[in-house]
Amino acid sequence: MHKLVKPMVGFAVVTMAVAVGWLWRDTIFQRHETAEDVEAGQSAEPSERKVLELGPQARRNLELVAKPAQTVDYWRSVTIPGVIDDRPGVSDRGVTAPAVGAIAKLHVYPGDTVRAGERLVSIQLFSEYLQSTQTQLFKANQEIALLEKELARLSDVASSGAIANSRLIDLRNDIQRQATLVKAARQELLTRGLTPPQIDRVAEGEFSSLISVVAPPPRMPATKREIQPQGPASQAGDVFGDQPAEDIAYEVQSLAIELGQTVQAGQLIADLANHRSLYVVGHAFKREAGFLERAALESRPVEVEFADENAERWPPLEQTFEIRHLSNSIDPDSRTFDFFIPLSNQSRTYEKEGETFLVWRFRPGQRTRIHVPVEQLKEVFVLPAEAVAKEGPTAYVYRQNGDLFQQIAVHVLHEDRRHVVIANDGSITPGTYLAQNSAASLRRVLKAQSASGEQPGLHVHADGTVHAAH
Repeated sequence: MHKLVKPMVGFAVVTMAVAVGWLWRDTIFQRHETAEDVEAGQSAEPSERKVLELGPQARRNLELVAKPAQTVDYWRSVTIPGVIDDRPGVSDRGVTAPAVGAIAKLHVYPGDTVRAGERLVSIQLFSEYLQSTQTQLFKANQEIALLEKELARLSDVASSGAIANSRLIDLRNDIQRQATLVKAARQELLTRGLTPPQIDRVAEGEFSSLISVVAPPPRMPATKREIQPQGPASQAGDVFGDQPAEDIAYEVQSLAIELGQTVQAGQLIADLANHRSLYVVGHAFKREAGFLERAALESRPVEVEFADENAERWPPLEQTFEIRHLSNSIDPDSRTFDFFIPLSNQSRTYEKEGETFLVWRFRPGQRTRIHVPVEQLKEVFVLPAEAVAKEGPTAYVYRQNGDLFQQIAVHVLHEDRRHVVIANDGSITPGTYLAQNSAASLRRVLKAQSASGEQPGLHVHADGTVHAAH
């Protein structure tokens, strides 16, 4: 009996072990099977291709543009925000009342355009000083006429010896004194706003009680500072620069007076604006001062990008932008300092209801971006930002050959919002046609074609170029 029990127990234990192993077979062999499956799956996945195929319609849908790549010398730049502003002492002009009086007539209104010499307002004079100056001019002019008659009468008598020659000398001296008074009075009336024809009439006894305030000649910035020789001071209305005054119009920005208002001598009447010469004012931090100082010292051209501008509606802007000077004070609120770039504005006029109106291309307050060069990169490829696709640390460009686009990994030296600078390390050959845009879309299409397993018809030459299969 005992001999039969031991074999039966052993058989039961083995049977139970086999049953447990069969029931837990998935758990026992899961790690080994998963590793094998992963290895088999990886080997079965197709490797990502480097070439994609796009037909003419697909290229048109992407608005794809390809251009030959050429090496250039590129200036790496820093971008600094800026704003267009009036040029102090040049862009704006304040016109003041020359004498005490009342505003009798307004000839212009805000928004109107005027040229140098055109009337702005007419003033009814109240100034006793101006009236006495006119009286003095008339009296001196009449006194000269009487003295000249007396001198002519006595000249004949003096030649016969009836009177002494000293009497003639005294008459000539009196005429000279009166002429000096006439000259001073005429100059005073001229500075008070009377025109030369009006002054001539005053000298004949026709006094003027109404004067017109006219637009002054514009002050244009001189190309270089000139040292004036000692002599009479130049008038405030002198024109600087080589642009004739008749070609420049003012715009009436505002009127500081009303019809019938009494004004004092020197009181502001109107603000006139001429935006032909402006400044692009950049706002930089102190850490950027070294770059700006070097750019100004070496007269490096800077690039100005204007916001909200329709450049296609204006003639090409043919001017080189350079930093003129840097401010030596820092704004306590923004902690920035300003630097200034001269800007020559463009304008055009239009007619409406018999009036001429002026439109400027650039306006004070318009925002800008200023690209200041700081470092030169020699013999590199410069592409638009849309020409490079990035995935992780790798950057790609796409070389076109007909319907085929080959993906090429490149080394990016510098990039900004508009451009990407590619190293000339042999990955790109000069003259190769590269896609200039839609690189991100080409990358997605390539990955989709790789996942589908579809093979474009092509063959690769020994030099690495890819061609469609013949």
